[in-house]
Amino acid sequence: MSVLANINYLEWESEYFSLKTGRLEFDTQAPVLTDEQLDAFAVVQAKVASHELSLIDKLSQLGFQFAEGEIDFKLSIGTENACKKATEYCFRKANEDDIDLLMATASEAFVQSRFRTPWYQEGDSSRFYALWVKKAVLGTFDDICLLTYDAENNVSGFVTLRQISESEARVGLLAVMPNRIGQGIGKQLMSVAKFWCQQQSISTLYVATQISNIAASRLYTHSGGLIESTTYWLYRG
Repeated sequence: MSVLANINYLEWESEYFSLKTGRLEFDTQAPVLTDEQLDAFAVVQAKVASHELSLIDKLSQLGFQFAEGEIDFKLSIGTENACKKATEYCFRKANEDDIDLLMATASEAFVQSRFRTPWYQEGDSSRFYALWVKKAVLGTFDDICLLTYDAENNVSGFVTLRQISESEARVGLLAVMPNRIGQGIGKQLMSVAKFWCQQQSISTLYVATQISNIAASRLYTHSGGLIESTTYWLYRG
C-alpha cells in the first residue's frame, strides 16, 4: 500500500529541537512516499483524521507510530451580550514584565504533549511551551497573551490567541496558575478569550486539546464549544 505525500521541512522545530523534522502533506498529486525520503529526517510528523483508518494502517507499515490524539473544538462568538460576563473579571494584556512568571507556569502546565519521548528529550515539551508563551507576549507567534488576576493583583491564569482569518481565531495556550486550579479560572479565561474575539469582530474561535485531557474537553464544551474534528499525530523517527 502506498502513501501519496510531500514532506515539508519544519525549519523552526528543526532548529529548536536540533532534530531535522518534517511533516507530511498529503496530496493525490504527490509522489509515492519512500523510505529513502523519510530516512533523510530525524523525525517526520503526520496529522491524520481519526476516521482515516486505511491511511493510518499505511503509515504504520512505513514505521509511523502513534504519538498523541487531538480534539479540535469550534465556538461561535455571539454579538449580543454573549461575553458580557467577561467584563466582570480583572484581565489585561500581558507585557514583558510578566514573561518570567508565564514561562515558569507554562513549563509546569505543559509537561506532557506530543513533544515527548522517544522522539524528543525529557523537558523538551516544557521548554517549547515556555518559549511559545514568551513569543505570544511579544506578539511574534500568537498575536496576544491575556492575563486574569485577582483583587490582590496576583495573576491567576493566561490565554494566548491568534487571528487566523478575517473572521476566525484560535486559542494557542491556556493555563491556570498552579495555586488557582479548581477555582473556575479556566471558565474566566474562555470568557476573556471570547470577549477579545468580539472586540476584533471575530465570529469563530477554535481551541484544541489532547484527547486524554478530559478536564480541558469539559471546559471547552461548557464554554460553548462543539467538536469540529478528531485527529491523531503519528511520528516516524
